[in-house]
Amino acid sequence: MGRTGFRAPHDQSGMAMVELVLTLPLLLLLMLTFAEFGRMLFQYNSLMQASRDAGRYVAGQAWNPTLGKLDLSDTLQTQTKSVAVYGVPANPNGYPAVVPGLTTGNVTVSAVGTEHVQVSITYTYVPVIGSALPALYGSSVPLGLALTSTVVMRAL
Repeated sequence: MGRTGFRAPHDQSGMAMVELVLTLPLLLLLMLTFAEFGRMLFQYNSLMQASRDAGRYVAGQAWNPTLGKLDLSDTLQTQTKSVAVYGVPANPNGYPAVVPGLTTGNVTVSAVGTEHVQVSITYTYVPVIGSALPALYGSSVPLGLALTSTVVMRAL
């Protein structure tokens, strides 16, 4: 009796290499996509924390007990924007921004009603691969994603 059902392993040689060549680019693309998505979530979380910190700062400073109303002076707005971007009211030491590319121009501070203040940060997230994909025809495909974080707090 012979072994008719047995196949030698050399019949499959090279098949694993072909499968690797076919699936490796897709797996790498998937892995890099997850990493980029995690980076975007980290930056969005940093923006949310920065807007909360700035909102807390302006809510504690904006109420004028003498007048009995909000007093959002230009100095307070400038300090609040600095808190949102750098984490401190003034930045004499040149601290870096909480998110790369964030400036005080991306932050707005305003009054909502008679007792609340609002801090809003708008930021364009740019992936590591660049701000646009070149197109074969027509215009390029933009990759920037607008992230917005807004907080409203009652002035104390």
